[in-house]
Amino acid sequence: MSSFSYLSTYPPTRCGLATFTQALATALVGPDDARARIVRAMDHDDAPAIAALGTRSAIVGELHRGDPASGRDAARTLSASDAVIVQHEYGIYGGRDGEEILPVLAALTAPSIVVLHTVLPAPTAHQRIVLEKVAQLAGAVVVMTETARCLLAEHYTVDAAKVSVIPHGVADWISVPAASVPTAAHPDRRGLLTWGLIGPGKGIEWGIRAMAVLARTEPELHYLVVGQTHPKVVEREGEAYRESLQRLIVELGLEERVTLDGRYLDAHQLGEHVAAAEIVLLPYDTREQVTSGVLAEAVAAGKDVVATTFPHSSELLANGVGALVEHEDPAGIARAVRAILHRSAPVDHRGALSTDVSWPAVAAQYRDLARGIRVERSA
Repeated sequence: MSSFSYLSTYPPTRCGLATFTQALATALVGPDDARARIVRAMDHDDAPAIAALGTRSAIVGELHRGDPASGRDAARTLSASDAVIVQHEYGIYGGRDGEEILPVLAALTAPSIVVLHTVLPAPTAHQRIVLEKVAQLAGAVVVMTETARCLLAEHYTVDAAKVSVIPHGVADWISVPAASVPTAAHPDRRGLLTWGLIGPGKGIEWGIRAMAVLARTEPELHYLVVGQTHPKVVEREGEAYRESLQRLIVELGLEERVTLDGRYLDAHQLGEHVAAAEIVLLPYDTREQVTSGVLAEAVAAGKDVVATTFPHSSELLANGVGALVEHEDPAGIARAVRAILHRSAPVDHRGALSTDVSWPAVAAQYRDLARGIRVERSA
C-alpha cells in the first residue's frame, strides 16, 4: 500500500491538468488506502477549494503564486505521503515560466514523479533551463507520448534513465451507448464533434469553414462543438472568441448546420455525445501539442478522428486510425471528412491503441514507478 500526494490545478478549476489529476488520483486510491491528498495550485481568480471532494480525495493545501511561504507549506504537506505526483506545465506556477515550482520540488522529502504535459521543440533559453531543473529535482519524469520522450532527448539535457512513457488515461464513459442523444436534436443527421475547453488556438473556425464546403455535398452532416470557453481566456478577453465563431456561423449561413454548446458537461453527458458522433474533429492551430486527452479519448472510443498535424496526432494517427490534415485548411478538413463518410464499410478502431489506457491500467504504471523510485532512495 502506498499513499500519494498531488500538486496540480484541481476542481473546481476547469482545465486539462485538473481533470487529469482528479482521474489519476481516483484511480490510484485502493480500497484500503487513505484518500488522495491534493495540494491545489491556485491562480488569483480560482474559486476557493472545499476540504473534501468525495470519498477518494481531499484538498489538504494550496500553493499560491508569488507566496514563498505557501510553497514551503506545500512541500511539507506533500512530503507527508509515500510519493508525490506533480503536474507540470509552464503556465500553472508562478514566476517566469513557472519557475516558482523549483523551490517546492527542492524542498520535498518524499520521492517525486513529475508529469510533463508540455515539451516544447523550440523552447526559449529560460524555458529550457526551468524544465531541465524540474527534471533534475524529480525522482522520475513521465511523458505521455514517444514524441515527447524524443523531444526531451533532442532538445534538453535530461537524464534519459529518469524518463518513462505512461499514456494519458481514458475515462470509462467512452463505452456509453448513444441511445438517448440525437445529434443536436437532429436524429436524421450524421454527427461531427469537437469537445473540450475552447479558445483561440483550438481552430474551431476552420471546422466551421469546412462545414461551408461540406454543405454542398453532405446535407445530412451536423457539426457540434461542446465546451465552455477556457477560464483563462474568459479572464483575458471574455467571450470574444466564442462570439466570433457565432458571427462566422451566421455569415456562412450555417445556423442549422453548426451548434455551439457552451455547457461544461458531466462525464455521462459527454460520453453520450461522443457515442453519438460519427467523426471527431480536432482542427487545432497548435504545432506543439505533445499530449491531447481529447485525442486519446476519441481514439479509445473507436471514433474516426480528423486532426491537424500536431505532435500527438501525428504519432497516434500514423497507423490509419484517422486522417491528418494541414493547419488552417478547411478544404482539407472537408476532403478528409467526406472520405470517411463515403467509404465502403465502417472501420472499428478500438484495437488501435497498443496498450491498455484505462485509468486503472495507467494508475498501475504510476504505482510501479513510485515503488521503483522509493526502492532507489532507500538503497
